[in-house]
Amino acid sequence: MEEERRPLWISVIVPVYNTVDLLQRCVDSIRRQTYRNLEIILVDDGSTDNSGALAEKFALEDRRIRVFHKENGGSSSARNFGISKARGDFIGFVDSDDYIEPEMYERLLQVAVEENLLMVQTSRDEIDEKGNLLPNVCQPPGEPELWDCQHFMRELLLHKGDCSFCTKLIHASLLKEERFPEGELNEDFYLLVRLLPKIPAVAVMPWQDYHVFYRYGSNTRTKNKDEFPQVFTDIVKNADRVYQIVEKEYPDLLPEAMRFGLFQRLDYMLHIPISFMNKKNTFYCQVKEYLKRHKKDVRRSPYLTKKNKTYLLLLGTAPKFVRKVHRMLQLLKGKKE
Repeated sequence: MEEERRPLWISVIVPVYNTVDLLQRCVDSIRRQTYRNLEIILVDDGSTDNSGALAEKFALEDRRIRVFHKENGGSSSARNFGISKARGDFIGFVDSDDYIEPEMYERLLQVAVEENLLMVQTSRDEIDEKGNLLPNVCQPPGEPELWDCQHFMRELLLHKGDCSFCTKLIHASLLKEERFPEGELNEDFYLLVRLLPKIPAVAVMPWQDYHVFYRYGSNTRTKNKDEFPQVFTDIVKNADRVYQIVEKEYPDLLPEAMRFGLFQRLDYMLHIPISFMNKKNTFYCQVKEYLKRHKKDVRRSPYLTKKNKTYLLLLGTAPKFVRKVHRMLQLLKGKKE
């Protein structure tokens, strides 16, 4: 007689920080999942509003919910804490201001089991405070697709792939050794590119089952002229890290990795405040020298537009002048709109 297989469990980890006005919708969407064998791990990351108390209320209503309170350490810290407490065979992540469709985890798990996969990805959309649907950051495929890890890496390097862990269901074994980097932004990308060499393939599904709630002013790139968000430095650091991974694991993708590194530095240089562009800023000087050193790579890259190439070549020689011209063009564009 064939032994009956035990049901697979999913751990859904939700970092919670000062989202008392949105937490109910988020948790309700997880509780309504058609796949019932799941635990919901709410990690209160030192909230200063009533989020922690609200999480405890949810735990009294549903025994699948487990609540943990910790000092504030950021999203990566809360996620890592949740991973250490997870009991599931698979792990998913939901940000506390987002929400998901009822069938999301059932559909992802079904694909993972049928195709014997360690990672499966759904698609997402973004909705603003007024309920408007925003343009897709990552275009969903027209039908289910199975990508080998090299193809997935290529999509990421060309800014076409989705690096968010919130759209993924991951086998718990993958997260036993690798964790999110704490104290850094762009953390999803950092961890994903480290995991890909360990994954034979990833199923990418067309269903937009994950809904990102976009609050104006909450973006990690939001800044004023006297501030420079950390994310712009971290994306450059991650570009160098991924280049090393590609060099070792996917040498055929080195042109794409070079394009990625150049593009991330373009992003950095077009956002750094002019007041930060000086010799005392070591990281800025390193970026400028990198652009000078890689002029040939800029010119011969098949993945950069003529506009990108012009900016990159000029930013390596006259960065402040380029920034002033760029700022004037942006102001003129704003007036026309």
